Amino acid sequence: MTAKEEAQEENVIYVGNKPPMSYVLAVVTQFNSGSTEVVIKARGRAISRAVDAAEITRNRFVTDAKIKEIKIGTESITNEEGRSSNVSSIEISLSK
Repeated sequence: MTAKEEAQEENVIYVGNKPPMSYVLAVVTQFNSGSTEVVIKARGRAISRAVDAAEITRNRFVTDAKIKEIKIGTESITNEEGRSSNVSSIEISLSK
C-alpha cells in the first residue's frame, strides 16, 4: 500500500450497530486532525445510521462540511451455509 492509499484508508469510517453519535464523533475527530475529506461507509441496515451521522455532522458540528459524493451499490455476501445474498451499500464523502 502506498502512503496515499494508507492516508485514504485512515479517513474511512465504517458504520455498524453503535448509535449515530459515535460515528459523528469519529468524523469530527478526523476533520479536527487535519483531514479535508472523510468517507462514511455502511451496508445493509446500517445505511440509515450512516446517513444520520453525516447529517448530524453537517448540521451541528462541522457546518462548513459539504457532501462531495454519494456512491450506492450492491455487495454479494456468502454466509456460513454457502448461500449468497445481496446487501446494499453506501459511501458518503464529506469534504471541508
